Amino acid sequence: MSGSHLQRHDAHENCAHDHDEHGQRHGEHTHRHAPDAGPRLLWALLLTLGFAAVEAAAGFWSGSLALLGDAGHMVTDSASLALAAFAAWLAQRPPTQRHTYGYGRVETLAALLNVLFMVLVVVGISVAAVERILTPVAVQGETVALVAALGLLLNIAVAWLLMHGEQTMNTRGALLHVLGDLLGSVAALVSGAVVMWTGWTTADPLLSLLICALMLASSLRLLREVMQALMEGVPASLSTEQVAHVLAGIPGVASVHDLHIWTLSSSRIALSAHLVVDSLEQWPAVLAASREALAASGITHVTLQPEPLSTPVRWLPRAAGWQPGAARPS
Repeated sequence: MSGSHLQRHDAHENCAHDHDEHGQRHGEHTHRHAPDAGPRLLWALLLTLGFAAVEAAAGFWSGSLALLGDAGHMVTDSASLALAAFAAWLAQRPPTQRHTYGYGRVETLAALLNVLFMVLVVVGISVAAVERILTPVAVQGETVALVAALGLLLNIAVAWLLMHGEQTMNTRGALLHVLGDLLGSVAALVSGAVVMWTGWTTADPLLSLLICALMLASSLRLLREVMQALMEGVPASLSTEQVAHVLAGIPGVASVHDLHIWTLSSSRIALSAHLVVDSLEQWPAVLAASREALAASGITHVTLQPEPLSTPVRWLPRAAGWQPGAARPS
């Protein structure tokens, strides 16, 4: 083994040690945010589940599909908020020997389940709305408008609660459900007013279909982001080519290869790459400059492997008795 290889190995050990120290600092940063998401999600759960019972009772009594659909939507939202709160708690657990990256990816899985719940709700409400269009049912507009107005105020409060907390993919999935509830309350309020003033009961299922279309569009956007994270794709906010140019532009770096960028969790982006350097003696300065440049792009979990631009050839003396074409003695 050559001396150059030993130097390269030592440099990589220095890189790993520097990476671990940064990981500890980043873990402390995440921990400071941890108490924020959990309590907000829990309060949102209690408010949403409590009003869902009120809305369901009013929907049965008034005959409003918009209220019943919104109540069912709020029940599934309660389940999604409970899942999001559990995922937020689990994501803060420290890394283990079996899960060395920690449990941050649980938030992504929770967001995926929330999207699937939303799609099921949209399908259920759409089927019921089509049936109501074909077979109209009497609706008490006054009751629908009153309950929908109260639901709208509640959903605005819950949405404000979630929007002013820590923004992760998990909380955004929960917020998607709450905004769907808010739109459902608007639809119920408008349908109640239309029925109350004009007697046109078909407005109730038609507005429900409109809200379903809006909720489905939002769900598909979040689903695309979730699948990108689960497939370990490059985050939409970053470009592999641009990051490679940034690293290659650092003084002392000759080229970059084996570059990988992926999402660990909503707030953690990881990168690994091999940097070909002019001299291994420059590696400490190159490593510091690389980490600083990557941190400016939001990439904080970094593993970099140095490689020398040129490896010196070490000629071995010819062994005694060796002939051309014969195997060199080991």
